Amino acid sequence: MNTAIKSYQIYQYRSRSPSPWSRLLSIGIPSLAKSTAPRCARFMASNTGKKLIRIDVSSDTVCPWCFVGKKNLEKAMDQSKDKFDFEVRWHPFFLNPDAPKEGVRKSDYYRMKFGPIQFEHATARMTEMFRGLGMEYDMSGLTGNTMDSHRLIALAGHQGYDKQNALVEELFLNFFCQGKYIGDR
Repeated sequence: MNTAIKSYQIYQYRSRSPSPWSRLLSIGIPSLAKSTAPRCARFMASNTGKKLIRIDVSSDTVCPWCFVGKKNLEKAMDQSKDKFDFEVRWHPFFLNPDAPKEGVRKSDYYRMKFGPIQFEHATARMTEMFRGLGMEYDMSGLTGNTMDSHRLIALAGHQGYDKQNALVEELFLNFFCQGKYIGDR
């Protein structure tokens, strides 16, 4: 298997009991937290005759490294699309579950969280990483509670993983490149 694909396989073991977040995410649709199997890349046959690799990703919609990882995963999948079909499924992770719903300015929040010097270093590093991916990192706008974005992602997953993946891309682009607040209804 291509080492780039192998390096992006994400392993996260789940406990046997459902996460407390699964109740909050239920919104009247089946829970994503029902499986007790470990989350990892799974190999199966697809209808194209290629092996199907299912990849489960736990991510927060305000995590810049999650967006960078998504872009790198897409590059790795593109390099192996002749041999494999891929199904990427997104699951919630909350970097700051206590973040305020109304949102706070990104720059103020990160400056307070990391301190002024580390904030400048982190911003410069993220700007560099995003430029390397052909995007502009935007620190304007608000950050806050991501529960509603995860609810939306869960709902999109029930309409198909391609739709879910497209929504995750749109949320990341809006938040990191356009300065939009994704916690707003």
